[in-house]
Amino acid sequence: MTGPVFVDTNVLVYRADGSEPGKQACADAWYTFLWRSRTGRLSFQVLQELYSVLTRKLTPGYNESEAREIVRELTVWKPVPVDLSVIESGWWLQERYRLSWWDALIVAAASKCECSVLLTEDLQHGQVFETVRVIDPFAESARTPVEVLESVEAMPPPMVPGVADDS
Repeated sequence: MTGPVFVDTNVLVYRADGSEPGKQACADAWYTFLWRSRTGRLSFQVLQELYSVLTRKLTPGYNESEAREIVRELTVWKPVPVDLSVIESGWWLQERYRLSWWDALIVAAASKCECSVLLTEDLQHGQVFETVRVIDPFAESARTPVEVLESVEAMPPPMVPGVADDS
């Protein structure tokens, strides 16, 4: 099976937001799978964004105590700090792929976690950034997380510029 899977804020928000039941069920299936398999990863940027959305943007929102507990629970997923190496990688990704700054930081953090899969609806489904492949879990909602990850494994590995194929 594919290694760790990086989860963007939007997936976690949909899990908490009952206004879109289909997306909530899909996000919950991924969350449950990643929790049980211990393969979920995220960054402190994701945790900060999640807390902000849970307490200020959702209607009805979560109270601060509930949101804090959700964030604390997710620290088991080994959040990556946004340090200088992530920032510099983000700059490079932003220029190379014309990403927004915040999306570039998410991709850089996923790469730092050695995740080959980034779950998000904010980038193009199937797009590859160096060694990180974007999967929109909501575009794949008819399949289980295991089925989606098995299909990703069956794909040819991403081509990394400057790295020769020895086969």
